[in-house]
Amino acid sequence: MQEAFGWQSNFVMLLALGLVVTALTWSDLGETALTGRRSFAEQVRLYPALFGAPRFWAYCGAATFASSCSYAFPGGAPFIGAKVFGLQPAAIGAAFALPSNGYMAGNYLAGRHSMRVGLNRMVLLGRLVTTLGMGVLALLTWIGLSGPYRFFGSMIMPGLGNGIALPNANAGLLSIRPELAGTASGLGAIVIGGGAALPALAIALLPPGSGELSPVLLMFGSSVLSALAILPVLGRAAGLRNEKGLANTGWCETRSQQ
Repeated sequence: MQEAFGWQSNFVMLLALGLVVTALTWSDLGETALTGRRSFAEQVRLYPALFGAPRFWAYCGAATFASSCSYAFPGGAPFIGAKVFGLQPAAIGAAFALPSNGYMAGNYLAGRHSMRVGLNRMVLLGRLVTTLGMGVLALLTWIGLSGPYRFFGSMIMPGLGNGIALPNANAGLLSIRPELAGTASGLGAIVIGGGAALPALAIALLPPGSGELSPVLLMFGSSVLSALAILPVLGRAAGLRNEKGLANTGWCETRSQQ
């Protein structure tokens, strides 16, 4: 679209798609919380119950740093593709599909194996996949063996790792206090806000003349922090309590019925 109609066309497309989604939401998305509604003030008073739970911060930290890792890619990839590798906008746009494909594959694996493996171990597994991929890419970049195919091809790994880890981390957030699942879901905005700060940092680390190593190291470090965040809940007792919490919420049963 940029090559055919100019860079402004991207924003026109976003506006059009936003209007379509808004229309669908307005016409077809009904309220799901039919009972037990709380006012905003009542919800705020429940925040300490979650903020005081170590498991909340473990899942929240794992999801936040995992999101930061994925958000760093769109923050730095256009600069790297255009200025470092000299790619055309269409090629950069095509490369952006690779993390999404990895994420879909990770979601498939999470849906198939999370019940058997356990959500805590699946979160760690997803973080190890991303950490391994970014570690190898950082090493190749450091010794001068990087390039557009290796750089963008390696971005499948963060997508795959996040696809495995994020659904399980989000389910863990909702399972801590089943009666506060809605509040926990709302506080999940911490994940988006924390992750959204990283693209700005990625751009700041890419002054004119810089290479691709800075964002790669940023993504590697975020993935390591995400893996460290989930470690406190990996004990057997924590895993059993978590599975019990999921059963109490009806999460697994509901998803199976759907």
